[in-house]
Amino acid sequence: MRVTVPRFGLPFLKPLYEFPFSSSSSNLWPRNCSGSFSVKMSTTPPSQIADIINLPTQLDQPVSVVAAPGVSDTHFRNAIESSLFKQWLKNIQTETGLLANGALSLKQVLIQGVDMFGERLGFLKFKADIIDKETGQKVPGIVFARGPAVAVLILLDYEGETYAVLTEQVRVPVGRLILELPAGMLDDDQGDFAGTAVREVEEETGIHLNVHDMVDLTAFLDASTGGRVFPSPGGCDEEMSLFLYRGNVSKEKIQQLQGKETGLRDHGELIKVHVVPYDKLWRATADAKALTAIALYEMAKRDGLLS
Repeated sequence: MRVTVPRFGLPFLKPLYEFPFSSSSSNLWPRNCSGSFSVKMSTTPPSQIADIINLPTQLDQPVSVVAAPGVSDTHFRNAIESSLFKQWLKNIQTETGLLANGALSLKQVLIQGVDMFGERLGFLKFKADIIDKETGQKVPGIVFARGPAVAVLILLDYEGETYAVLTEQVRVPVGRLILELPAGMLDDDQGDFAGTAVREVEEETGIHLNVHDMVDLTAFLDASTGGRVFPSPGGCDEEMSLFLYRGNVSKEKIQQLQGKETGLRDHGELIKVHVVPYDKLWRATADAKALTAIALYEMAKRDGLLS
């Protein structure tokens, strides 16, 4: 510790670094204090779970990945080795990724939360320190990672009328029951979007579909989009493929579906099926998946992309 004597006759303690208190912390550092006081701090940080990664796009700037308090070593390792985290790192380094033109850099990632689905990592929350090199400021970087998902617009024709199949689901985050398209997350890293869509439809509605009868509506998007839609890119990495199935059914089939209770009850799925006239669908639901699927379907029909 270095000690100097200012003109006031009081010892001034020269710190290794200043406390990171803001000027508003007047209860800690009174403005009317006649002398300046600070304390020499230890340069040894407390024990913290951390790792270092090197990105090909910024080899001269290693990225530190650290665990927030409460995140165990096991969950930390599950997080940084997960397909969710690896895919995010891959995304920011693509030709259209955040690090592509060198204007932004990744300094640190803080792993904040890990939700396991049995032995598989389900959801991941982390904070990425992305820096704008021109201003030196951080850009918003809180990420809720859940990965790719699918949804299916099922249209059933009966005697000249078209009906859409929706599921009523308990959605705790919004505190409501929501009418939405049958949908689900991909359970593996194989990228089987169509197969996942067929399985989710069967689980949530009881309808058996043939994967070859599915039309990928998001595939009609320009190649620059990646052929996916992003429901909430400001906070979530979820990318979704929207499929279409259209077929003819009997009146009895529609009656059987209306109000049918389905879902994997042991997984907490409490689902009820609803059948809605297609021309009323856009007003019957606030589900972004359904409204996006309607837009893609109608535009694809208009441009003659559907047989």
